[in-house]
Parts: sequence; structure tokens; C-alpha cells
Amino acid sequence: MRVENSFIAADGVGERTERKLWEAGITDWDAFREAGSLPVGDSRAASIESFVAEARTELDRRNAAYFADRLPSASHWRFYENFRSGTCFFDIETTGLSKDRDRVTTVSFHCGGETETLVAGDDLTREAVSEELDAADLLVSFNGARFDVPFLETSFDLSIDTPHLDLMYPCKQAGLTGGLKAIEGELGIGREEAGVDGREAVRLWHAYERGDEEALERLVRYNRDDTRNLETLADRVATRLDSEVFGAFR
Repeated sequence: MRVENSFIAADGVGERTERKLWEAGITDWDAFREAGSLPVGDSRAASIESFVAEARTELDRRNAAYFADRLPSASHWRFYENFRSGTCFFDIETTGLSKDRDRVTTVSFHCGGETETLVAGDDLTREAVSEELDAADLLVSFNGARFDVPFLETSFDLSIDTPHLDLMYPCKQAGLTGGLKAIEGELGIGREEAGVDGREAVRLWHAYERGDEEALERLVRYNRDDTRNLETLADRVATRLDSEVFGAFR
């Protein structure tokens, strides 16, 4: 599903009205413009017309923030496909769960098919993190809204305002529950570095600090697995939700 199939971002339009449009064959913005008659009143039609005109401009500008503001948070997955090529999938590892007491050890970014991992004490700096995040149209994480983003903002004195799709929530909408690895297992998404979890990631970092370079290599592979798999997961979840919400109207 692409954002052009959505009408609920227009003022006064909810899912019921949107579904009426879809049932009438008005399944995207072009079809709305070309429709001879509409299953909505004049006021709502005017609202949709105004939204579509503005939304086309913002889509041409690749302004994901506009759609993040206009669409309900539960529907942010709807514009993922539009901004997929400019999406940055990211994940962090830390020494613990407290953003105020613990440290970020590695951060991986997966963008345009390439994965970059920054390591504390080497190239993990405020400037490097900011550069990666600011270059993206859209950020994608798993539980990043509650964990990764606050950690990065506190640790590096950042204010992250790039639109952000946290996959934990669309996963729940799609009937996928549990942590990232449990969902990966359910969907058959594999890993290069199997057998590592968050607790082991902390132990690996401390082993690296004691001089174990192989421990760092394992930690980096684990962090990169998390980040790369987010792309596969986003694709799978968006496809599943598309089928459930819009599939009958294709």
C-alpha cells in the first residue's frame, strides 16, 4: 500500500468514509480526481480535494514528516513504501537499560542496501550519528521510540525529529507479538550471528574492553543483523497489513 491510497489524512475523513471511497472504486488520489460522482457529501469532498492537492506537493518534496503528522500513528506504515528508498533502519547496543547511567556501545545503520556500524571509542560520535539520521527520509526501528531514540538523544545531546516508524506497533497490528527475535523466528528470518541476545551483547562489550577483539566482531555482527533484518521485517509487515486493510480493493 502506498500513501496515495489513503484518504484518512484529510480533515473529517475516517476509516468508514475511506472504505466507502474504496468500495466505489476510488482507491487512490487519481481515481478521486477522475470520479464522476462521489459517495461523500460536498464538505468532505472539498476536504479530500484540498488534502490531495497539498499531499501531492509534499510527496514530490519527499516530506515524510507531513504524512507522519497527518496520518494516525497506527497508519504510519502506509507511507513506508513511498519512502522506502530513503529509509534508514537503525539499532543500538548499550551497556544496560538506563539512558541516564548506561552507555551506547555500537550503533548500526542500514540504508540503501549498505550497513554502517559505529563503535564507541572509535567512530561513534555525535556528528556521525547525526549525519546518518539527518540524511534519511524515514527512520525504522523496533522499540526505538521507547529505547533507541531516547538513548541516542541523551547520550549525544541530540533532538531526533526525522519521521520514525517503530515496527513494534505495526507488528502487533499484524498479529506478531513478542520481541524482535521471536518475530523473526515466526517469520523465518535468519541471522548470521545466532545465539546472541541483549544480555550477551553487554557481556561481549565488556570482554572487548578487556582486550577481546573477537568479542567486538561478534557484537558488531549481532548489531548489524538486528538492523538488516528490520528491512525484511518492515517489508513483510507492510505487505501483511496491506493485504488486511486494502487487499480486497486491488
